[in-house]
Amino acid sequence: MEFFSDSATLTAAGHALMMLLEPHRLIFLVVGVLVGLAIGLLPGIGGLTGFALLVPFTYTMDPYAAFAMLLGMASVTTTSDVIPAVLFGVPGTAASQATVLDGLPMTKKGQAGRALSACYTSSLIGGLIGALILAVTLPVVRPFVLSISTPEILGMTIFGIAMVSTLSGKAPLRGIVAACFGILIGMVGTNVQTGQMRWTGGLLYLQDGIPLLPVLLGIFALPELCELAIQRKALSDDIKFSAREGMRRGVLDTAKHWFLVIRCGGLGALIGMVPGITGAVTDWIAYGHALQTEKGAKETFTTGDVRGVIAPESANNAREGGSLVPMLAFGVPGGAAQAILLGAMMVHGFIPGPDMLTKHLDLTYSMVWSIALANIFGAGLCFLLSGQFAKISTLRYTIILPVIMAIVYVGAFQGSRSWGDLFALLIFGILGCVMKRLKWPRPPLILGLVLGVLIERYMSISFIRYGADWLVRPGVMVLLLLSAGVLLSPLFKMLRRSGLAALRPSGRPAFRREDLTYVFFIGIGLFTLITAQPWLFSARIGPTVVSSILVIAAVLSLVYGIFHSEAKVAHANAGGIHMDLGADDDENMTTKTVVLRAARFFGWFLAFLACMSLIGMIPTVPVIIIAYMRIEGRERWPLCVILALCVTVLEYVIFDRIIHVAWPGSLLGEWFPVLRAVVPSM
Repeated sequence: MEFFSDSATLTAAGHALMMLLEPHRLIFLVVGVLVGLAIGLLPGIGGLTGFALLVPFTYTMDPYAAFAMLLGMASVTTTSDVIPAVLFGVPGTAASQATVLDGLPMTKKGQAGRALSACYTSSLIGGLIGALILAVTLPVVRPFVLSISTPEILGMTIFGIAMVSTLSGKAPLRGIVAACFGILIGMVGTNVQTGQMRWTGGLLYLQDGIPLLPVLLGIFALPELCELAIQRKALSDDIKFSAREGMRRGVLDTAKHWFLVIRCGGLGALIGMVPGITGAVTDWIAYGHALQTEKGAKETFTTGDVRGVIAPESANNAREGGSLVPMLAFGVPGGAAQAILLGAMMVHGFIPGPDMLTKHLDLTYSMVWSIALANIFGAGLCFLLSGQFAKISTLRYTIILPVIMAIVYVGAFQGSRSWGDLFALLIFGILGCVMKRLKWPRPPLILGLVLGVLIERYMSISFIRYGADWLVRPGVMVLLLLSAGVLLSPLFKMLRRSGLAALRPSGRPAFRREDLTYVFFIGIGLFTLITAQPWLFSARIGPTVVSSILVIAAVLSLVYGIFHSEAKVAHANAGGIHMDLGADDDENMTTKTVVLRAARFFGWFLAFLACMSLIGMIPTVPVIIIAYMRIEGRERWPLCVILALCVTVLEYVIFDRIIHVAWPGSLLGEWFPVLRAVVPSM
């Protein structure tokens, strides 16, 4: 590839900026930013939906304005998604999962404004880093991207899972079990290579696989809402900092840890260049990097350390710039959202490749400027409102909980827009609560679900294309050795600390009640292992390997726990960090009280499903909100009605009028078909 001169680059960049700053194009950029911020606030929509909404409007626009609006939307979705993540522990998108781990504890300490301000500032700088790396690397990126093939991508995905799986506190093997379980969930459905139906049980819903959205919200969002119902109090008793002071502290925190921002921003941009590695992976890798490299992080992360929100947010926004590199240079989209953007480019007559770096260089740099300006506008707007958002954390739980519940339910329905999404949300919500209470790490499960499909696909392609030779490729060998080192590091640390004595039994064998969780996972592993054996080789090799690892890791961890006292287990694994949120119970709260309140919370979920089957989803939202507020909190009728109507109108406008969701039918709609034309979703 020919390199263009510095003068040509500067001329193109300057021309692109002048074109973009023309008022009508700047307006479209701001519109895209506002749409992106709104999308990030609502769990379940995501950038993919944003692209699908905006692309049809761009066909008659000039290219500069069209791509400014689209990239403006995509660049800031991961800026505003931290608001529900920090305030309620509900990830706005899959890219804000790691932010929950320290953002929510900061909110509980009355530091929500500080956490949000740090998120926005680091997002802004990370976005600018991503734009800068995009601008700088485009001329020289071809050799790097061409050197990355399927085996190297496979090695990266394995390394990503390994790194997060071992950050699992006092029982490192639990992380491996959770990751394998997540991979198996990702394998449910039709195997692409053979057409084999895997563990679908004859259900049409499972044939295309379990959507990520209901699993993500079930594993991370519902447990935090359940904890709110168990504690029965506001997230924060008071706000430690004023709006202005909270903003100031967040900015100072980011400035103090500037090197962390730069490292994670660069890491996010580089990860974004790898096709298939989404924001759901980037934030965990950045969080794990900060955990391993920052001084004192293992003692303070997950308890409200501001560095725990700075790291993932820097990486997420930088990833957007990096993901454009392979798309613009080679026409290789990094995911579904980039594929839609690629389609929009081709509609406007632009073909990715050398022409984008020579003939259309000014348009390419207009995209760079669009990302930079969008991050400035988006972060600035959120920054000004962070103090007001922080006040939400002091509201009564009977006001906050039903509103967030309604949004999560409707958001989870966007997975495949069928009843199965809500049943999956319920099942994984219960599983998420159990895992959180018993200190089973949830991040490896989600990472396994996201990367599991990629691992199986890339492994099949690698064997078909290279045979076993892909294992000896230099890049693959390095990544696999790093993965093995990461996975075995807890064992090495334990042996170095206590020697072989750490492996010898101590005391009488004891099977504790919480060990039943191991029985559950071992049962799942054996079931998947046995049922996969009659399948074709390509369909069964992945499940066989993953199920075997799950069973072995679960059995080893269970046996070690049975034959060792809790004190010795804790000592042998001292220094490990549980990379997840823990329960924060009142000292006087008994296990029975916790179970009853959790059951009451999920009872409201079942009530939502029952009411939805009778009158439809949208009419159910105000009914459940009013009922919850009146029964649980004895809130005043005017407040109940006004809040319920506001939430209902919001969901009706967004999901019915804008996105045009195909709602499931209801019994009342079947009995009286005329109601379907009057009441949405009935």
